[in-house]
Amino acid sequence: MMISTNFRLSRIVQYTWKTDLVITLSCVAAYFIDKHLLVKHFVLPAIVPTVLGSAIAFFIGFNNNQAYDRWWEARKIWGALVNDSRSWARNVLSYVNAGDGNHDVKTTQKIMICRHLAFIYALKSALRPQNDNTFRKFLSPEEHEKVIAHSNVHNAILVLQSQSLQQLSEQNAIDGFRFLELNQMLVNFTDSMGQAERIKNTVFPTIYIFFTRVFIWLFTILFTIVCAHEIGAWSILMGAVVGFVFHITHYNGITLINPFSTLTTSISLNQICRTIEINLLEMLGEEEIPQPVKPINNEYIM
Repeated sequence: MMISTNFRLSRIVQYTWKTDLVITLSCVAAYFIDKHLLVKHFVLPAIVPTVLGSAIAFFIGFNNNQAYDRWWEARKIWGALVNDSRSWARNVLSYVNAGDGNHDVKTTQKIMICRHLAFIYALKSALRPQNDNTFRKFLSPEEHEKVIAHSNVHNAILVLQSQSLQQLSEQNAIDGFRFLELNQMLVNFTDSMGQAERIKNTVFPTIYIFFTRVFIWLFTILFTIVCAHEIGAWSILMGAVVGFVFHITHYNGITLINPFSTLTTSISLNQICRTIEINLLEMLGEEEIPQPVKPINNEYIM
């Protein structure tokens, strides 16, 4: 996620140079085709790129709005996971009756809180295309063997949580009302998990992205041809600049389509997971607390 108010031009060029090169070459080709071929037969009316430019603006606006909605929904989902995680740890520590010094109950409390951290990191690993096995350190070897046998590891972890909750109820370590409340939190985790998976697995309609790119390319060519009649070879530069502006505006939306990617504009999953880990370990009274995730070059945080 970007945290800097400035965006380096070099980073923009790094992501868009191929498309920028295609746009520039298209402007060069359009200029020479018009100069040596089209101008002998007809003059392109200026109204054509004007109308097309207005249509492109609507396409880009629609794409960017829909992309930002996906990004913001993803951020709200993980915001809810942060809040529910804190509530889960607090309730497990407060609701489970360990007042008699029952060692087994206290151990179960710690296991359930650490297991939740495994759930958070496993969910992050499933959403973001990185080989991240951080969740393993929060599971016992036996639990790890159980969950990796499932195609959906984070869901398997929730099954273990539900089983532990049932055991606490059978041991009378928790009353019926509080059992239902903790179980409802597991339902909330499942809902958040499903919502995040829906965003991850639902492909943004390709037809919108494809035709928007085609229209930007066509508009750039027509704009260059129209300008060539007035400013000559300088129309190549003008067409490239205008095409660059439209392309970058469209690219802004594309970078938000997958909010769980490794782009600098994606949701800061590393930071969010680390925040949850710090909070829960502090609630457990652990001494070894990891440091918060630091921004990279003071520009973005992953």
